[in-house]
Amino acid sequence: MKKLVKHRRTLILAMIDAFTIFVASALSYVLLEFLMRTSAQFPAIEFKFYSTLIHGGIISLCSVAGLCICGAYRRLWRYASIKDLILCVGGMTLGTGFYYIIYDVASLMYSDIHTVFTVTIGTIGIITVRICYNLLYARMHREASDSLKKRTLIVGAGDACNRVLSEMQTGNSVYLPVAIVDDDVEKHGRVMHGIVVRGSVEDIPSLVERYNITSIFIAIPSISGEAKKRIISICSETVCEVKVIPYIHKMLDNSKLMGMAQNIDIEDLLGREVVRFDDTQVRDMVCGRVCMVTGGGGSIGSELCRQLAEYGPKKLIIVDIYENNAYDIQQELLARYKKLDLEVRIASVRDYDKMKVLFEMFKPEIVCHAAAHKHVPLMETSPEEAIKNNIFGTLNTAKLADEYGTRKFVLVSTDKAVNPTNVMGATKRCCEMIVQYFAQKSKVTEFVAVRFGNVLGSNGSVIPLFEKQIASGGPVTVTHPDIIRYFMTIPEAVSLILQAGTIAKGGEIFVLDMGEPVKILSLAENLIKLHGKEPYKEIDIEFTGLRPGEKLFEELLMSEEGLKETQNKKIFIGTQIEIEEEEFHKSLEVIWEKAQSNNSDAVVEELRKLVPTFNHVVLNR
Repeated sequence: MKKLVKHRRTLILAMIDAFTIFVASALSYVLLEFLMRTSAQFPAIEFKFYSTLIHGGIISLCSVAGLCICGAYRRLWRYASIKDLILCVGGMTLGTGFYYIIYDVASLMYSDIHTVFTVTIGTIGIITVRICYNLLYARMHREASDSLKKRTLIVGAGDACNRVLSEMQTGNSVYLPVAIVDDDVEKHGRVMHGIVVRGSVEDIPSLVERYNITSIFIAIPSISGEAKKRIISICSETVCEVKVIPYIHKMLDNSKLMGMAQNIDIEDLLGREVVRFDDTQVRDMVCGRVCMVTGGGGSIGSELCRQLAEYGPKKLIIVDIYENNAYDIQQELLARYKKLDLEVRIASVRDYDKMKVLFEMFKPEIVCHAAAHKHVPLMETSPEEAIKNNIFGTLNTAKLADEYGTRKFVLVSTDKAVNPTNVMGATKRCCEMIVQYFAQKSKVTEFVAVRFGNVLGSNGSVIPLFEKQIASGGPVTVTHPDIIRYFMTIPEAVSLILQAGTIAKGGEIFVLDMGEPVKILSLAENLIKLHGKEPYKEIDIEFTGLRPGEKLFEELLMSEEGLKETQNKKIFIGTQIEIEEEEFHKSLEVIWEKAQSNNSDAVVEELRKLVPTFNHVVLNR
């Protein structure tokens, strides 16, 4: 069967060439007749049209034989190259030789000039047929390939756009550029690599609909945060996948921009400018000193370790009970900071004796206490564990910091500690009280707490959860359509922690101006759209109801009575509440006994007494 198909293909191609050469013979006759009639000097040829047809048939057969011998029919026309065209010329030359031999042997009359014209026109003809087939196949193949690609709009008609277009059109890219937008009206109507600048950023939704666009590349590496958020906001009106070309300093080498393009950064979903801090004071505080981070393998803790390592500490100690996270950050820091004196210890802040060994061994000058249970629903069902880990882990660490003369102790707290409605928030409020308790009595250590909102991208936060749900095809789960939250990025939160440490005098609770709160439903819808999906159609959103202890609206941090500004306009100091030391100490002893008994209801009841602002509704567990 394969041989039959192969021979049939050869026969068809040979017939096409024979027909082309036969037509060339007829055209040669017509051309010669025209030349004889229009030019008296052109020699007369006694050659009739029917004779031309006979001679055309013979020369066609001879030429096909020559082409076959030269291997012209073993080549694929769709991939015709210079070598194929040379073979055609050789085959036609060989066929012409066969033609003359036949006529000489048979003593037949022929015309040299007609033969030359026929062979010349015929050679041009069969070469043209091959080139046309090649071009037609390439076009059809390209159209078929393009139909499978993602139709793409590029934002920004600058150098980055030029490079991205070049890579899309010359490489095996899955993206097909079809339009460009730029806010510079002078560029409208201009053409880059065959693609037209069709309007401004505001035109993106209409262009997406008009050209069936499925992907958008933001190719303005030097764009400001505000401008990027504006573009992303407009892109979120579509259901296109959105990617961003990285910052300009990453473009200076010859690496491929397409490979560097990244999905929307979680910072772009914040709805405000990322807060930046001057790190001069932080460097002065950290450089050359022994630093300890409890919970150093977690989201906040690991970023604390990264930023501390940048400032050249004398030694960095990571303490974490979860060995996998501790190992990951250890390997990352050792690879990045060759000269860093790094110690990693697997230990629980609950274990006072083990923590005492670590303080005795390393005598840390700066302690960042990030170890805590933070999942609100889980702590509702295991309140005694929140007490043991959050409250008494903080108590142990703070007590040892005071005993061993630590210079600064910074507690990582949360906005859920403000008028808490859940166990986790209440325990963190108690942690703040512990910090203020020690700030009142310590003569050496400056104890402070830093309070911030939800951290974008941290373990257990909504963004990673939404990302996983979108990747698995949905549904995306939102507790309530009206729920809102304040958000920070992990680097922001950590920078705030370190910055607060530099301006701390002892006993303060620092809070960050985080702008307007973000509606979780809008966050989910935008994230789905920016992954190129349509909410409620391709990816559904389900409302699961508020979880135990969860607020619909978090307290506005800026409304706390007595809140005052610092020299940094983005950092504020909350009211310092006087702690009655003896009474507080007794309350801690009581709640410790309740926690040890693992009586959840008794623990929650005692937590209400310890934290007066705790407004908790007892739920069936």
